[in-house]
Amino acid sequence: MPVKPIISNNSPLVSLWGLNLLSLFRDLYTEVWIPREVEREFLGTKKEDHQQALNDAPWIKTVDLTDPQNAAVYQGLDDGEAEVLALAKEHNTRFVLLDEKKARQEAKRIGLIVKGTVGILLEAKKKGLIHMIKPLIIALENNGMHLSKPLIDLVLREAGEA
Repeated sequence: MPVKPIISNNSPLVSLWGLNLLSLFRDLYTEVWIPREVEREFLGTKKEDHQQALNDAPWIKTVDLTDPQNAAVYQGLDDGEAEVLALAKEHNTRFVLLDEKKARQEAKRIGLIVKGTVGILLEAKKKGLIHMIKPLIIALENNGMHLSKPLIDLVLREAGEA
């Protein structure tokens, strides 16, 4: 039986693109789906560069919701986050990639398994796909991602870099 794809929000997509590591999606998950709204968000900035990134990454597929109203039940989330959760439910996919706290909490509440950008990097390190996490975390922070010190400390310990 084929493995179901994992569904990503914009933040992990932008973050891995900024690190030049979109290939981790392919290497770790084979195929990653993004809802149409996430594609719009991703293309909203650096449109030509981001469009080229999607063209160069056939393992990232844009998938439309069967019923756009399915996202409306996730009030208080941005449209991309709501579509990630709705797409996961429509396709009975349990794994989602989200960084934002409120969206992560809602995903867990509805029974989804959540991983964020830092979790992706940790998984990649454990599988030997990257050698060091610390410089990547520094780069994420320099690119504007807010990470708590306890999270950074935990990840560096788990990665054997503390």
